[in-house]
This record gives sequence, structure tokens and C-alpha cells, in this order.
Amino acid sequence: MRAVWLTEFGGPDVLVGGAAPEPVAGPGQVLVDVAFANITFVETQFRSGAPSPFKADLPVIPGNGVGGVVAAVGEGVDGSLLGTRVVTGMGGSGGYAERAVVDAAGLFAVPEGLGLDDAVALLADGRTATMMLRAAAPRTGERVLVEAAAGGVGTLLVQLAKAAGATVVAAAGGERKLELARELGADEVVDYGRPGWTDSVRAVDVVFDGVGGEIGRAAFDLLAKGGRMVSFGLASGEWAGIPEEKAAERGVTLVQPKPDPVLMREYTESALREAAAGRLRPVIGQRFPLERASDAHAAIETRATVGKTLLEVRS
Repeated sequence: MRAVWLTEFGGPDVLVGGAAPEPVAGPGQVLVDVAFANITFVETQFRSGAPSPFKADLPVIPGNGVGGVVAAVGEGVDGSLLGTRVVTGMGGSGGYAERAVVDAAGLFAVPEGLGLDDAVALLADGRTATMMLRAAAPRTGERVLVEAAAGGVGTLLVQLAKAAGATVVAAAGGERKLELARELGADEVVDYGRPGWTDSVRAVDVVFDGVGGEIGRAAFDLLAKGGRMVSFGLASGEWAGIPEEKAAERGVTLVQPKPDPVLMREYTESALREAAAGRLRPVIGQRFPLERASDAHAAIETRATVGKTLLEVRS
């Protein structure tokens, strides 16, 4: 089968297409004919050799989230799953390939009315956005600042916070990204690529920090007493690193959601349901064929992307 291999850590060009052995479903597993694979910023970190949650020995087929159709089932798996549209995570390896073997218990059925590509786009980012929103619990009338508002998680947070009744301030870099945030319902937009960007933003009650670094620290300074800050990404390359003592002095809570497996599954299912009902729209900003996984990684790293980036494995 076709696959993309990582044989050494480095820049995007270390991702190389090639052949791989056909996987076979074992007990408790299913074989999925993969249609789409998602790409996350964490995967670009793993490829580069930077610290990441994913661990694997090289050579490896990278990739975590996939979506497709169940083509075969292993021993002990319900045969009615055959032909079902599903999305699932793979633990960080094996996703950039035509077929994947995964544990049946980790599957998510794609609801009727939801495209398989949209479901894949929601697999990681929908779970994260739902977890962040519930942890910070913005209330009607509160002001919420969403950093990286044109990214995969950020676009969903803009919509979820707006649906919760909050006034949404979307922070992103460049007019293209700000316009997308407006289309998704942001009440105010601000370009954090400009010096003194916080000067035009009134105090906020919640900060969703997807950038970290100087931008995350500047956003923290915008929080009013009783505010909450939850960090979900470090697009800058570092966390905001706000000391607990400094937050306490300001009367601000640094919210740290705990990734409970049962809750994480419910967050994913919630995002899929909301999208199927038309209340949540994943933004798929760019698509690349499987063989161009290196180009997809390069686009993400140069901040040239909006929303979610998908690999199209088969049509």
C-alpha cells in the first residue's frame, strides 16, 4: 500500500512517500480504508525531532487521526461494523497511509449528514475545543479572547464561545485570518502581529491561549479580576508560562483541564453531533494528496494555513 515514511528527524522534506506492508486486523481490531488523515501542529514537532507527546522508533509512518470505511474486522469484533464510516486516533503513528489497523474500541461512528472530511477535521480539534470551552465555562455577556482564532481549534472556539452567549474577540495574524474569524461570528478582531495590539482590546474575562510566548503573556494582562485563562497550544514555540503566584495576585485562574479518557471521548462525540446538526462548522483550509505530506507540514510551519489541514488519501 502507499504510505509516507519518516526515516530521520528534520524539516518537512524528510517525509517521503513509499510502499508499506499491508496491515491485517488482529483480535479486537479493525482495518480501515483511509480516505483522509488530519495533520496537527504536534505532528510537525514530532517530525522535526522536537519534544512532543508522540513517541516512536524510526523508521515510522507518522500520523494520528484518520477517517475512512471499515474494510475488515478481526476476531471478536462485531461484523456489523463492516462498511461503517469511522474516525479514530492511532496514537501518533500509522496515519499517513492507505490503510490502517486500529482498536475497535477507539472508533467513532460518523453521524449521518456529516462529511467524512469534516469528521476527520473535528477528531482532534473538536475534542480540544470542547474541552477548553467547558473548562473555562464562559457565561452569557462575558468577553472571551481567542488566540490563533483562524486555526483548527481557534475557529471552533470562536463558534462555541459565541454559541455560549459570550462576546468573542478573535486574535490572529493578518487580514485573511481576521476576515475568517469575522465570518465565523467574532464580534471584534485584532491582529496580534502588530506592535501594541493589546492597546485596542478592552478587558476580557476568558483567554483561550493557543499561541503561548509573548502573545500569551500579553493576553494574560488583558484579563479582568475573576478571569480565566486556559492554554491549549504553543504555536510560538513556548508556553506562556504564567506563574501561579502572579495569577493569584491578579485574581485570575489558570485553568488546566485534565484529559480524562471517558470525558475525552464524550468531547469528541459532542463535537461530531454539533457539526452534524449544523451548529458547528469545521474549517478545512487546505488539502494535500498523501504524497505531498511534506508540503502540508511546510505550510503549517510557515503559518500559511487557516483552519484544518487534511491529507486526501483516496477519493
